[in-house]
Amino acid sequence: MSESREPAVPESRGLGPDALRADCERCFALCCVAPAFAASADFAIDKPAGRACPNLQQDFRCGIHRDLREKGFTGCTVFDCFGAGQQVSQVTFGGEDWRRNPGTAKRMFEVFAVMRQIHELLWYLTEALTLPAARPLHGELARLRDETERLAGGDPDAVLAVDLMGHRSRVNELLLGASELARAEALGARKDRRKERRGADLIGADLRGADLRGANLRGAYLIGADLRGADLRTADLIGADLRNADLRGADLTGSVFLIQSQLDAARGDASTKLPPALTRPAHWETGARRAGGPAPGGDRRPGARRGGSPARGGRKPGTRR
Repeated sequence: MSESREPAVPESRGLGPDALRADCERCFALCCVAPAFAASADFAIDKPAGRACPNLQQDFRCGIHRDLREKGFTGCTVFDCFGAGQQVSQVTFGGEDWRRNPGTAKRMFEVFAVMRQIHELLWYLTEALTLPAARPLHGELARLRDETERLAGGDPDAVLAVDLMGHRSRVNELLLGASELARAEALGARKDRRKERRGADLIGADLRGADLRGANLRGAYLIGADLRGADLRTADLIGADLRNADLRGADLTGSVFLIQSQLDAARGDASTKLPPALTRPAHWETGARRAGGPAPGGDRRPGARRGGSPARGGRKPGTRR
């Protein structure tokens, strides 16, 4: 009798994993021009949308890239376009440079704003397909991922015509289902209300050593929170604001929908346990050796761009601002 096997998850027919990672060499520095900056703990200056950052060089490289944190541009170090920059630059606009052809600039920046959200949804759908517990939803997730890839492959008019709100709602429904399945074992039969912290204001909270296994922390404000030694295995962290959160000694293995930019915005050290797909930020080592740093709580001034997920503020599934 042959061994019973679960049906394989359909492979993506379009964008591969690398396409959902920022490739600045193939982008026309869209993140340095298209979005607005607001002077805050994240940005040293105000910059209106559509105007190039004064640190942007003619070759589309940042003139202070190695010193962004020291010069007050932490927001740049934690920004992730999920590969939308190279998609817009090389695919949607066929390699057309907005500097050589200024007439395309405004439209390119508008498309980038939409594409970034499409690629973010693609990243979460792709991540959900890696969750073994969410296998009952893998078929639906794969179909919606393929549909989202088709949206990303449209021309500028088609991309700008995408019903983001409607599409995000459909994606969110599946992501919520995948999250519940992934967290079910950790939560057990009885639901612990203390672990239902979706959108909670936990700024500066003392959560040292807290058992947050399977917790719903979607969209939670964890700015400056003390999470040293906390157990965050299988916790859903989609959209959670981890700016300046202390993750030293925390266990994030198996956490659901955690992205690299959230780690980049937080503090940690060699004892922080991470999911295998994510990397330990370089500044964690220097930060652990340096006293002081930003005050817990960060900056909540309107317009300050965050590294956790741009879809907070109504743009990201399952979160609110």
